[in-house]
Amino acid sequence: MKAYIFPGQGAQFTGMGLDLYEKSPLAQQLFEQANSILGFSITDAMFEGTAEELKQTKVTQPAIFLHSVIMAKVLGEDFKPDMVAGHSLGEFSALVASNALSFEDGLKLVATRAMAMQKACEQQASTMAAVLGLENEVVEEVCNSIEGTVVAANYNCPGQIVISGEVEAINKACDILKEKGAKRALVLPVGGAFHSPLMEPAREELAKAIEETTFNTPICPVYQNVVAKAVTDPAEIKENLVAQLTGAVKWTQSVQQMIADGGAEFVEVGPGKVLQGLMRKIDRSVAAIGASFE
Repeated sequence: MKAYIFPGQGAQFTGMGLDLYEKSPLAQQLFEQANSILGFSITDAMFEGTAEELKQTKVTQPAIFLHSVIMAKVLGEDFKPDMVAGHSLGEFSALVASNALSFEDGLKLVATRAMAMQKACEQQASTMAAVLGLENEVVEEVCNSIEGTVVAANYNCPGQIVISGEVEAINKACDILKEKGAKRALVLPVGGAFHSPLMEPAREELAKAIEETTFNTPICPVYQNVVAKAVTDPAEIKENLVAQLTGAVKWTQSVQQMIADGGAEFVEVGPGKVLQGLMRKIDRSVAAIGASFE
């Protein structure tokens, strides 16, 4: 079975999407539509913006979403997924690509999510850290033992977890995790504690927008981050999408479940090769390639 996977924040690069725009009239039309939906020229930021500009959450999230979704649309008849999944933000791309959400509604939700997360980040000093070389259980135990908010936020691949929370709690966790034998426990240059309870204000704002949006039954199962299993019911999809902002991204578990359910070829759709790299660490025996449009 063919699985399509969609990257999240961090996959952006200067000039992203320009080749699609230049080669495909459909891509051009969708990019222009996006400019008008967002009310600013996201194409300027994507095609000509600096790395610094692209790093702003309100730009990054729509930019990655657009690159991924437009690539899937441009593939046309060649895009035949048996299953889809997206890492964090990428879940929105997966939902649009599988027709659970319209292009316009997906983009509006991503824009709302980006702004809500930005606001939540500004309310409290918070951050994330990458932890390498420890078992999930050890990381979870350490997080639970610390005063203040710190949780396991992204299960990226075996031996690579990202923790999220208050700055002081994260620093304390990193010290203890190194003592426990972590190869690295490194604070990341991010604006806030994504996928932690500190995103509650953003979750409330996004929940309202999701509730008012029409979701359809997708053309194939969507493996959602918070449950790490196949979902097709629109009401359930909405619920999991809301929970995702404060819940963990169970990427390792999602991919393992997709493989268990018959996923044999994984195609990353969108900027970069981050997910292909993680695939090799989750299960080397499964083919992982990037989508290409010619």
